[in-house]
Amino acid sequence: MSKEIGLRVIHCKPTPRCGHTEYSMEYHTSLINKIANKANKTGFSADNLDYTPLSHEILRRFYEAWEYDFLWCTHDGPIDWTKAGRCTDMGHAAYAADGKDKRPPQQCPFKDVNEVWNFDPAKEYGMPDFEELVKFYEKIFQTNQFRYPDQIVTGGYYKTVISGAIQSFGWEMLLMSASDELKFAKVLERFGEYTLHHTRAWSKTSIEVFIQHDDIVWTFGPFMRPDFYRQVLFPIYRELWKPLKACGKKILFCSDGKIDMFLEDIADCGADGFIFEPCNDFEKIVNSFGGHYVLIGSKVDCRTMAFGTWEQVKNEIDTTLELTRNLPGFVFAVGNHIPPNVSDDMCERFINYLRQMWHSK
Repeated sequence: MSKEIGLRVIHCKPTPRCGHTEYSMEYHTSLINKIANKANKTGFSADNLDYTPLSHEILRRFYEAWEYDFLWCTHDGPIDWTKAGRCTDMGHAAYAADGKDKRPPQQCPFKDVNEVWNFDPAKEYGMPDFEELVKFYEKIFQTNQFRYPDQIVTGGYYKTVISGAIQSFGWEMLLMSASDELKFAKVLERFGEYTLHHTRAWSKTSIEVFIQHDDIVWTFGPFMRPDFYRQVLFPIYRELWKPLKACGKKILFCSDGKIDMFLEDIADCGADGFIFEPCNDFEKIVNSFGGHYVLIGSKVDCRTMAFGTWEQVKNEIDTTLELTRNLPGFVFAVGNHIPPNVSDDMCERFINYLRQMWHSK
């Protein structure tokens, strides 16, 4: 039933319950193993299953148990930018439960803004052969869809215009280079041309849904003039999505931070839906776009799950479900993920209550 619900949600058609997905639950390995064990319906001993964290069989059982309808998947192609050219490693705060993924920031390889203004990602990193890129993306999609046949598996591109520039230059150099809007616009256009090569390739694959990820704002909103976004960035999106629209793909735009002021602009560029965090005005988004655009999010904040009480989490669930009752095209997801510092007890209370609310109606 999950994939059927996912398909209907993506086309904004009525469903017996809202859609559902989550992010980062894969860090909760012990809980997922426990749930996968309970979900074993094959009739043979669980000892015969591969429970090495985390096998695709375990994840498949977990996604079924938690009633996932949609899996967030993107890929930026076969070229590793960090090996092909200059990139800025800004470090990484402890994210895994034991902090093993923490790393310190490295020195930016760009010495002044002139290097940024003259930068061309195609020349720096190289451009994959188009036909080979199509085959590469098709294989990724087919592999993922085979592993998880009961969910909508997306295609998508992560290092889009702003996110690509952040990966290359780091925040400090990016902000310095943005001081000259004309020169900075040329840099972003080059990242747009690089991304277009990839959206064209994805358009030739069998995917039904494409995620365009670009972190274009901060938690409190834009870090550049709003008109700059409208004059420079959004026209780039319109070009990126033409090949995808021509091939009938559904386009979901995803950004961290407060993007609600730009959703109408992004919709005008061709987006069919939005993936967003709780720092946005959820009620306003539902009232403005609900029923006609795919909405993936909720009022449930991962910080509430990590540091708040169950009553606070329950209230966020209840408020979300009240605002989205019978709303076509809605996918419930905790914003912006469920990190490893959310307890297993909270995760189980969350999903048990959510499923109870779904199936009691």
